[in-house]
Formats: sequence, C-alpha cells, structure tokens
Amino acid sequence: MTDDQVRADAPTAIDELASPASPVHLDTSFLINALVPGTPEDGRLRGWLEQGTAIAISCIGWAEFLCGPVSHDDRQRARKVVGMPLPLVEEEAVQAAALFNVGGRRRGSLPDSLIAAAALKAGATLATSNGGAFRRFKRAGLKLVSD
Repeated sequence: MTDDQVRADAPTAIDELASPASPVHLDTSFLINALVPGTPEDGRLRGWLEQGTAIAISCIGWAEFLCGPVSHDDRQRARKVVGMPLPLVEEEAVQAAALFNVGGRRRGSLPDSLIAAAALKAGATLATSNGGAFRRFKRAGLKLVSD
C-alpha cells in the first residue's frame, strides 16, 4: 500500500476542517511538517492543492525554512509548491511592528509578526503547526489554520 492510499483510507480530524476560501500562506513549521508523508500537514496541503487553492510563503518564512537543516530535494519540492517567496515591503514592515508591539514585544517574535503581516496584507489564511505563536494576531484579523 502506498502513502497516498493510506492517506485516502485514513481520514483525520484535520480533514474535517473546512478549507479556507482565501489563499493560504504557509508558516515555516507547517511547511516542514508538510514535507513528511502522512502528517496532517501533508494531507491538508495535498487537499488544498487538489482544490486549486493558491499557496504562498513570505520571504521571512522561506528564510527560516532554508536555515534547515533541509535537503536539496526537499527545498526543490517545497519551491514547487510555494513558488517564488513573497517579498517584504514597507506596508508589511509597518504592520509587523504594530503586531509585535500589541503582541507584547516578546523576544524572538518579530519573524512571526512579519509572517502574520504578510498573510494579512495578502488576505490569506496562515497555515501553521505552531498556533500558539500566531493566535494573538487573530484579533488583528489574521485567519489561522493551526494544530
């Protein structure tokens, strides 16, 4: 039995969640987990791709992903899914700073603020395996699919 057959035969709770109507931005944690066959993230991403949902990643998320360790093959597979990482522009930098400040100015949280700002600017749902890092941005309008 192949991995695809196992996934098709074994629905998980995450399969029962509604698919977002908006484009989806991937957080680094989600992308890393989606590269592992059979994970909930893998199944969720496959579902979005089958539905034709637009998938993207910010340049911040992409840089975190490249910090690895990541194999050349996984980098190529990921790039096929997310395309060219979206650049950071001044509007997102301003919004990220505001998110950072209202989020309590937590040490190490600026990259998450930047990733959230990019998703907000694009009107995208953010997919993450680290919901705790992003839930505080929901009051700013961030749509979230998480663990």
